[in-house]
Amino acid sequence: MAPSAATKHDPAMVLWAAWCRARHASRVLCRAQQRLESRIMSNTGIQVLAPGQFTRQPTPVVAPDGVRQYAVAQDAEVLATTEALKFQDALPEVAALSLAGVVAKLEVIVGADRDIDDPTDFPWPHLASVLRDLKAIAGGLPPHELGRSTTRADVARHLKQAIQLVEAVGTEEASGHARQNATPFAETSVFPKPAEIPAEFRGSSRRRSA
Repeated sequence: MAPSAATKHDPAMVLWAAWCRARHASRVLCRAQQRLESRIMSNTGIQVLAPGQFTRQPTPVVAPDGVRQYAVAQDAEVLATTEALKFQDALPEVAALSLAGVVAKLEVIVGADRDIDDPTDFPWPHLASVLRDLKAIAGGLPPHELGRSTTRADVARHLKQAIQLVEAVGTEEASGHARQNATPFAETSVFPKPAEIPAEFRGSSRRRSA
């Protein structure tokens, strides 16, 4: 289906393009997160069965910076996926103005079936069959190609947001830890509280003051 002036400004086509862009960024971040996860798992030390005993392979300890990078990549993937889901949730409110827009809406719907426990159940195969029929009649969508600069910008945006989240969580955890370890001055005082002074001493103290 060749793009026209009408299809380019079709709200359904615009939403489909934004959904494709967000989903692509989430996939890129997912691969980055998986690489960091594999690196962490390979650097934690593994129990190996030797003749008659267990030995631990001399593997390096994961640096805190590596764990932080993994946390950032994980949060960035969640942010990108959430953005794609927001476009997906907005689909019912968007009206297609062309057959291409109808195809685009079905592409988003059918493209979401991979997140469902059983995509072989009703209505997913049925929707896919409608999409195939519609493409056969009206033609498919133009290829949605994203430049590397666009993908890098999207990934950088989500990483920046993820860094802010990780830093905020770290600050909150450090603050909570400091509050737990902080001891009020009254509790550290060597002088007993008035209620803790034995009765006999309190009585003698009142007599002396009299």
